[in-house]
Amino acid sequence: MGNRIPDEIVDQVQKSADIVEVIGDYVQLKKQGRNYFGLCPFHGESTPSFSVSPDKQIFHCFGCGAGGNVFSFLRQMEGYSFAESVSHLADKYQIDFPDDITVHSGARPESSGDQKMAEAHELLKKFYHHLLINTKEGQEALDYLLSRGFTKELIDEFQIGYALDSWDFITKFLVKRGFSEAQMEKAGLLIRREDGSGYFDRFRNRVMFPIHDHHGAVIAFSGRALGSQQPKYMNSPETPLFHKSKLLYNFYKARLHIRKQERAVLFEGFADVISAVSSGVKESIATMGTSLTDDHVKILRRNVEEIILCYDSDKAGYEATLKASELLQNKGCKVRVAMIPDGLDPDDYIKKFGGDKFKNDIIDASVTVMAFKMQYFRKGKNLSDEGDRLAYIKDVLKEISTLSGSLEQEVYVKQLASEFSLSQESLTEQLTVFSKQNKPADNGGGETKTRRAHLTTKARQKRLRPAYENAERLLLAHMLRDRSVIKKVIDRVGFQFNIDEHRALAAYLYAFYEEGAELTPQHLMARVTDDHISQLLSDILMLQVNQELSEAELSDYVKKVLNHRNWSMIKEKEAERAEAERQKDFLRAASLAQEIVTLNRSLK
Repeated sequence: MGNRIPDEIVDQVQKSADIVEVIGDYVQLKKQGRNYFGLCPFHGESTPSFSVSPDKQIFHCFGCGAGGNVFSFLRQMEGYSFAESVSHLADKYQIDFPDDITVHSGARPESSGDQKMAEAHELLKKFYHHLLINTKEGQEALDYLLSRGFTKELIDEFQIGYALDSWDFITKFLVKRGFSEAQMEKAGLLIRREDGSGYFDRFRNRVMFPIHDHHGAVIAFSGRALGSQQPKYMNSPETPLFHKSKLLYNFYKARLHIRKQERAVLFEGFADVISAVSSGVKESIATMGTSLTDDHVKILRRNVEEIILCYDSDKAGYEATLKASELLQNKGCKVRVAMIPDGLDPDDYIKKFGGDKFKNDIIDASVTVMAFKMQYFRKGKNLSDEGDRLAYIKDVLKEISTLSGSLEQEVYVKQLASEFSLSQESLTEQLTVFSKQNKPADNGGGETKTRRAHLTTKARQKRLRPAYENAERLLLAHMLRDRSVIKKVIDRVGFQFNIDEHRALAAYLYAFYEEGAELTPQHLMARVTDDHISQLLSDILMLQVNQELSEAELSDYVKKVLNHRNWSMIKEKEAERAEAERQKDFLRAASLAQEIVTLNRSLK
């Protein structure tokens, strides 16, 4: 940083930045008592152990131990330096940031190059949009979009543009504005000629759709060909900015609607998203030309529990739905499926039947995954034919046997029995056979289940702390709540804490006391720059202790802290004495014995 950020600016930003709101942009939080809880973004879990305290303006994960204030959250989540965190929040909450402060990234050495790439994308987004809306060169592309049902409002909302039918216009345009050709190739905007003689434009004569990251920055493009050139759709390649396995289209705009509706509607392509948004389904997102990945699911699960899958109605779409639903359900999502009539994709359906019908009859009428599978098993079967009918019933029963809930199984068995006039008993009997077949052998299955349970709970397991460590933690907790306790601990313990992190945190508290500064979680968190100490501080602040510390409790804690050091020394001396006796060095053994007696007497 060129100059230090003034303390008053840091304080102003911290007071303005609501930690619940900031973390809520990354994690779906639900209020429980005085705090908010959600799934920790720093480790995998299915049960929320991540707590945010609006009163103390801190966060803490009881699973992995991550913790801190709003600045340290951004440092851990985004890799920001402290200065970047302050600058980012000052911008978010419209707080004037001093012009003479230069913020450099302390965590991302490549960020200077990344910044130039981002600037180029932002510039081209505006330029492409201008070409589409305001020039005769873009008229054909504009007419095409309007004929496809795009309104000018929708074109403006998604900043759709047009790339000229030129091999080098954008190359010259970027070079003229000081961008390096080699860097723009790395950004995916230019392509190097095979003979090495120069570069040419990647996107030519295409309708351009900007792709934003989850914070709203343009990081890539997708271009739809106007002429006969192939491919019909061309996406930016993988770049330092653009990783399609981790990106969800429209997520930065949809996030608030997802929270409000408590669901996300997931599509296969961005064109479906744009049409769905125009139909009022604002919580729409899509993968970018790739199957759903674990990274996608983690992002979704942190923000919402219910996912509606709305994929194409062809065979590939059905299979993609099955794979995505399994991946989502394994991560604890509640999945429903919006079923499109055969031969149509969501965009086609909206254009044919209108947005209201799509929203009401497709999205709001979504079905369970099991109901979707039952419909899928019907495909290609003539249920009036006995053979096809039996095959269908067996397929459905096999699928029902994989359901974990007996009540859910009973519902679908009853549905089968009613539809085909069969006895529920006979279906249940066959279901039992399939259920037994699903059970793994005892020698491997039990081990796998135990190992899986161990893996999912490992992060939440708490070790049993020794008495002296608990005593130090409780002393620190009382010091944080009552500055008069700090003076007592200074006099009786000083810097004789046994654990380095505890000693470091105590030093911060001693400094606050000596300065006469106001001791609040916010002020202390702002002073602490080490992430390990921030995590310890958030952990200690979450401890439940009595409002007042009695003299008896204080004396007990101090005794355990000071005695531990002496006990450790006694053990070391006893080991040395035993070794001296083994070596027949009786004079040294006697001396060590006297030291042990002295140490024992010092125990309080």
